[in-house]
Amino acid sequence: MNNVLNLAEEIKEWLIEVRRDFHMNPEFGMEEYRTSRRIVKYLEEMGIEYKKGVANTGVVGIIRGKENGKTVALRADMDALPIEEKNQVSYKSKIKGKMHACGHDAHMTILLGAARLLEDMKDDLKGNVKLFFQPAEETVGGAKPMIQEGVMENPKVDVVFGLHVAPEIPAGEIGIRYGKMNASSDTMKIVIKGESTHGAYPHSGVDAIVIAGHVITGLQTIVSRNIDPRNSAVVTLGAIEGGSRGNIIANKVEMIGTIRTLDPETRKKVINRIKKIVEDISQSLDGKGEVIIEEGYPHLINDDDIVNIVKENAGKILGEDKVRIIESSSLGVEDFAYFLQKAPGAFCRLGCGNVEKGIIHDGHNCNFDIDEDCLSIGVALQVQNVISILNS
Repeated sequence: MNNVLNLAEEIKEWLIEVRRDFHMNPEFGMEEYRTSRRIVKYLEEMGIEYKKGVANTGVVGIIRGKENGKTVALRADMDALPIEEKNQVSYKSKIKGKMHACGHDAHMTILLGAARLLEDMKDDLKGNVKLFFQPAEETVGGAKPMIQEGVMENPKVDVVFGLHVAPEIPAGEIGIRYGKMNASSDTMKIVIKGESTHGAYPHSGVDAIVIAGHVITGLQTIVSRNIDPRNSAVVTLGAIEGGSRGNIIANKVEMIGTIRTLDPETRKKVINRIKKIVEDISQSLDGKGEVIIEEGYPHLINDDDIVNIVKENAGKILGEDKVRIIESSSLGVEDFAYFLQKAPGAFCRLGCGNVEKGIIHDGHNCNFDIDEDCLSIGVALQVQNVISILNS
């Protein structure tokens, strides 16, 4: 067995205890006060320098190696989801309507485990390690305010690593992807304005509902007719509201939706097409259309050279046959992408599924759980990643 994995296995019971404590006490984004206090407690016990209150509830630790050199950052997200847990386990969530249903309890545990091992070997490290405990991945994107508060500087981060537990991959395996891994997301609000009149005299007004119908149809052509079929994009309208009574022509319709793309050029093209379709169709039917775009998370694009390091390390720890290439990008989003805009790095998938144990449910599910055997594997991988960058 790989030496680093041996070290991680030695603290496995501690890892399970830490993870279950986090799991039983979930907190929403920007409300991770207890979680933050627990992280600080663990760092203090390890003798690791830290700063708390970063981006509200975030914590940043730093392990300074014996020699000056590069700085590697490891990131874990902290927040839970508004889900009522249905698992009947001893470590079930104690907070009604809140659950770590996406594995962030495991991510924090793995980072703390990596910190514990790296602190013990700091005299052999030729550089520094930053530990990012990040709030609000599921909501407002806590990575961005952490970066704005300077976590990537002083010392400047040269490489950043992140991981996410993956129930679709068996525990004991790692999933990696080169290049584009996760999509960007933008929220769109469309406002169609017409002119109200009595339903018996439709010629006297401008029907915003009719205009909205044409706009909806027009928007469906963006993916099928404007985007290269070899690229990916999603344009989804999830809510529509307009009108007041059945015999009154509506003077206003509002629609809300989401845009997902996998590269900046496609993102720009989709948004421009949405605006043109809404404005031109509305004008052609004597109304007025407006599009309001709320920019969301950017694309998560891995650095291929850093992915190669993860691949090599995962192969050393688990065997090359336990490393799988993820063939397709995800249209889901991940705010680790903000860190990758500031430094090269890699985000990978840590297998946590186990069919025999009934651990088969996807994230954001009330029955989500992990095979806790993945915890020591995640620790070993992150520690080996750090060693590869600092001591190569």
